Amino acid sequence: MICIFTQHSTLNTQKMTAIEQGSVEIEINDRGIATIEFSHPSSNSLPGKILNKLADTITSAGNNDAIKVIILKSAGDRAFCAGASFDELISINDLETGKTFFAGFANVINAARKCPKLIIGRVQGKTVGGGVGMASAVDFCYATTFASVKLSELAVGIGPFVVGPAVERKIGTSAMSMMAINATEWYTAEWAREKGLYAEIFDDIVPLDEAVSILANKLAASNPEAMTMLKKAFWTGTENWDALLAERAAMSGKLVLSDFTKNAINAFKNN
Repeated sequence: MICIFTQHSTLNTQKMTAIEQGSVEIEINDRGIATIEFSHPSSNSLPGKILNKLADTITSAGNNDAIKVIILKSAGDRAFCAGASFDELISINDLETGKTFFAGFANVINAARKCPKLIIGRVQGKTVGGGVGMASAVDFCYATTFASVKLSELAVGIGPFVVGPAVERKIGTSAMSMMAINATEWYTAEWAREKGLYAEIFDDIVPLDEAVSILANKLAASNPEAMTMLKKAFWTGTENWDALLAERAAMSGKLVLSDFTKNAINAFKNN
């Protein structure tokens, strides 16, 4: 097995701020299956540095001829992704910084969209906000029964603007708007499966990983050219997303500067 470690932030984490912590790693086995794993001690929340590294890693994997298929996962057992890093959100004090931060989520979604390799999502636990966006941006997604979902952005004074197009494409306008409006509600993994976010859900991580492995090996043995053409067909109609998601990032970047949003984030963080 070839192991490529693309970022490490695991040493002396007690001396690091939450914004500085986290990691993105990639492993490529001899069958051409690449596994990209992101992690952060705060329930796999995503500061800007990790978002940028994740987007770069997906893009690099897409351009690597040795890779046939990609698995996207996070560390741990009950939290896939807690969404945006609250510590970084409350530190934003100007529009350009706000736009740059939310562009990080846009870049991850666009990297997955434009990646010529099929991406399998492995969602082992709860996922919020940007995590729902990532689960929506993969091409096929398995999850456990613990993988409930929530779009909490409105509850902290923003809105799921950047992830919205990916989520809406996956589960439809009606289901996405339900989640966006009822922003404090968790929707079950079964609900997410019924809406098309998850292909199948499993009782725990062991059968989840078995299913992911079986599918990844089937795809690794498939025609690479056919899979690339199929992926391009899947994403027809999203060619404007570079500009669209940049506009959405600017919307969120403006809102995060308001006193309302800063107070809401602080209150949410302290609960």
